[in-house]
Amino acid sequence: MPHRPTAAQFALGVFTVVAAAVALLAATGASGVLEVAVVVVFALALGILVTVLAARVPYAADRRAEHRTPVGGHE
Repeated sequence: MPHRPTAAQFALGVFTVVAAAVALLAATGASGVLEVAVVVVFALALGILVTVLAARVPYAADRRAEHRTPVGGHE
């Protein structure tokens, strides 16, 4: 079961939305309301995808716990 996104992962998704929207609006030259709405929806979908994929990456603490070796010969 994936973890909930951390603040950093959420911020990454928000940054992706803003950066993608700005880049796509600049590249496409969209000026109409419908065109801008389509670009913003696409950027939002991309940001959600990035956040979900980032949330699926295990936390560093979880990765460290998987690689711990028993101390003192106890298993």
